[in-house]
Amino acid sequence: KYIFFEQFDSQQPIKEVSNEDIDFILPDSDIDPVPDSPVSVHNDLIWTERQMKVKQAFKHAWNGYVRDAWGADEYHPISHRGSNLSRYGIGFTIVDSLDTLLIMDLKDEYEHARNWVANSLNFDIDSEVNVFETTIRVLGGLLSAYHLSGNDMLYLTKAVDLGDRLLGAFSSPSGIPYASVNLATREGIVAHFNGGASSTSEATTLQLEFKYLSYISDNYVYWDKSQNIMLAIDDLKKYDGLVPIFLSPDDGKFWGGRITLGARGDSYYEYLLKQFIQTSCTEYFYRRMYDEAIKGVKTHLIDRSHPSGLLYIGELSGFGDDNISPKMDHLVCFMGGNLALGATRGRKVHDIQEDMSDNDLEDLDIGKELTKTCAEIYFSTNTGLAPEIAYFSTSEDATTDIIIKPLDSHNLLRPETVESLFILWRLTGDVQYRHVEWGWKIFQAFEKYARVDEGGYTSLDDVTVVPPERRDKMETFWLAETLKYFYLLFGPDDLIPLDKYVFNTEAHPLPIISPTSKDLQARIKKMPY
Repeated sequence: KYIFFEQFDSQQPIKEVSNEDIDFILPDSDIDPVPDSPVSVHNDLIWTERQMKVKQAFKHAWNGYVRDAWGADEYHPISHRGSNLSRYGIGFTIVDSLDTLLIMDLKDEYEHARNWVANSLNFDIDSEVNVFETTIRVLGGLLSAYHLSGNDMLYLTKAVDLGDRLLGAFSSPSGIPYASVNLATREGIVAHFNGGASSTSEATTLQLEFKYLSYISDNYVYWDKSQNIMLAIDDLKKYDGLVPIFLSPDDGKFWGGRITLGARGDSYYEYLLKQFIQTSCTEYFYRRMYDEAIKGVKTHLIDRSHPSGLLYIGELSGFGDDNISPKMDHLVCFMGGNLALGATRGRKVHDIQEDMSDNDLEDLDIGKELTKTCAEIYFSTNTGLAPEIAYFSTSEDATTDIIIKPLDSHNLLRPETVESLFILWRLTGDVQYRHVEWGWKIFQAFEKYARVDEGGYTSLDDVTVVPPERRDKMETFWLAETLKYFYLLFGPDDLIPLDKYVFNTEAHPLPIISPTSKDLQARIKKMPY
């Protein structure tokens, strides 16, 4: 018999499990069933142990940060120091991790973090911050913590203070927010590149957070400011729903023509769908924009590699140019889960399959295929980890599907593939997304190559070589997103259910709201279809 421990350092077994029930359960062992047996993949104890391994990984990362960099925005685990994203830090790592601490039920660590928010978090700093990153990580983190903590007013007070300061970015002539804002003066600051143009994804990935802030504060200025961006974009010329990756805050028009679902384009498409879901699928304006965009993706951006026919989403250099570049950022891997979410609206496939349209079923299949491609990118490298960017072979004479260029071979601990694995498992119930050949295998690769023994995890320089050189940086999204999605992937399917929550692009779960107030109903009624 094997002994299962609830806590890995515990000396008291809580349950004995026979060989007939489980093929392994040794908490501190590196032994893993390869492949998962038909029994083990359906055994809750297997997934409980794997979930606890993720929790251990989080504690290992968190403890290093607490020891070496407490209060700093980011952590450098190899040099044992912290750094800030602006002149003065606002605790990005702490606030970004609050809801993960709550979800993982890490009570002591959560109380330590909450005390820091109560006593040290100060937004009245003469410092320039990126509006998008501050919104999705800090505002999003506060809002999710507010809900998951049972409406702790500390987080709402801090969220309102930050939201008011971020509104200064909307002072442009067009209402398109500037890329940055000074938190003390509340002055919007133009981007320092591309003639001051803002990234399309950044300007259109504030809405979930600002709208939920309005909902819980009963101040709809945040809602109106963020929604006006979407109304303005709806009036602009698009390429079958596809948009360029820059917007001018001066005249509100697109800047340049490049189209991608990767960097600077990705979460525009994500938030079209999620704004529809956020208000209980009542704002069909967003569903229409999303459907138009996905039709454009299927018409202009999807292609297949040689020789294996892996489905990928490429890029275009501009409107009307259908010469697909076979380049795909790791960021694009969010779209597998997003397509499944759009096809089901967060409901389980087996409950609604008979009512799904042909288009829904097609989107679900594309989401599955894209996620398989993203997993294959991981498994194509010597480390079992994905590069930041991959290219796909287009020649019929090719012998390998995936090409990794030296400048693109780094890994930043990104979450997008794990996010899609989690969503697809939740919606389809298919254990392949969790088991040892997919989700668990990827987690083990991170453990093997990104873990720093003294504490923390680090980005890697080149996933194609073993051992990979280490970059000495742990991104905040490792704690906020990647480990959270792993934890949810290996956890029960009623923990943060997808028909009750919508995740912001930093994996902060916000509750789906019912538009019952008169103010909110009036705003929804005024929206065009």
